[in-house]
Amino acid sequence: MENQRKTLSKGRKITAWILVGLLGALFVMSGAMKLMGSAEMTTFFVKYGLEGKNILIGTGELIAVILFVVPKTSSLGVLLLSAHMGGAIATHMEHGESYILPTILLLFVWVANWLRNPEMFSSFTRKRIRTDVTP
Repeated sequence: MENQRKTLSKGRKITAWILVGLLGALFVMSGAMKLMGSAEMTTFFVKYGLEGKNILIGTGELIAVILFVVPKTSSLGVLLLSAHMGGAIATHMEHGESYILPTILLLFVWVANWLRNPEMFSSFTRKRIRTDVTP
């Protein structure tokens, strides 16, 4: 895995870091707005029946994005951001709103991490050892 990471092209690394930086900035801004309790965010939270949950959700979002940006913890960050964005998608679907933007953001999170860590999908291609075989 380490050799594979070292052989990534310079263009791929630059693209990955640009995407990670842009996504990181976007999620930090979103999480900060939730923590500050901006009027726009408060309106959305009341509309979705999540009144008073902005600090919890904002804190979770900031933790997830920090883990996503740090290379050693990026896989955990991807999983947490996936859960966060999955909740956003489900909330928008429940209220009959467009869920295209959170879906695109989630796709970019996965693409950015794949560009940075191509081994993230290796568990899908690894041969499984059968443990249910009896002699």
